[in-house]
Amino acid sequence: MPISNDVRAIDTVVNIMTPEVLAKRPKDRREFFVDKIGVDEQTFRGITHEDMLRRMDAAGIERSFLIASKSGVASHPASFQVPYEAVAEAVRRYPDRFSGLAGVDPTQGMVAVRELEHGIKDLGFIGAHGYPHWFELPPDHARWYPIYAKCVELDVPIQLQVGQSLVYSRSAPKRSVGRPITLDAVACDFPDLKLIGIHVGIPWTEEMIAMAWKHANVFIGSDAHSPKYWPESFVHYINTYGQNKVIFGTDFPILGFERTMEEINDLQLRPGVRQKFLRDNAVRIYKLKG
Repeated sequence: MPISNDVRAIDTVVNIMTPEVLAKRPKDRREFFVDKIGVDEQTFRGITHEDMLRRMDAAGIERSFLIASKSGVASHPASFQVPYEAVAEAVRRYPDRFSGLAGVDPTQGMVAVRELEHGIKDLGFIGAHGYPHWFELPPDHARWYPIYAKCVELDVPIQLQVGQSLVYSRSAPKRSVGRPITLDAVACDFPDLKLIGIHVGIPWTEEMIAMAWKHANVFIGSDAHSPKYWPESFVHYINTYGQNKVIFGTDFPILGFERTMEEINDLQLRPGVRQKFLRDNAVRIYKLKG
């Protein structure tokens, strides 16, 4: 089925992939990205912003949220932290196409809190992003709480990967600490915090749906897992009583823009639901200009 361009989609989870940024990536990532996930060689080596924009255009994606991701503590050789300035520069060059998300490292304490504030107030980032498994700290661990409090103060959402983690580096396998149920305590303790559980929550998707149904401030990101493999319950949730609670994402390059949009077309979501899922929910949650 050809890609429908009836909605100007917003991809809320995208990794910056320029050669300059990837030059700082640990050398052992090929086994994960290429061999396991199937990222093509050109993308793995790095693409320009302009190439990314061409791919977005082909898929009908108007805007992408670029993550200044923090994958593990900076001192560990298997870790990879994207500088805030690399994302900020992309946003400055293409303000109508890119928005920035501030990666957070919960092990840094108040250093992380101040850096997050700098990203939001000075660089214009629109939200925070965290990888619990890279730090083996579940979302309800106390080390995350100062970051949550700052997000509430700044009135920005935070994305947290929930569900199973994979082995991204054989030298540093990480435990799957992101059970969606761990968002329950956080949502109770911070009812004003907009919490987005990204990566669908697989293999605990039912648990993720339960958290989004229970809490007004909990949402689901649909990225990192191909739509054609989504659990039937998740598609039903998007198409019915969860139509205001799920936002579109790819986790590019984990999923390609065009293939993901083609598979979403095949789901045949109801027109009003499709508009909310691909665009309107992200606009509302992140307070974007429509």
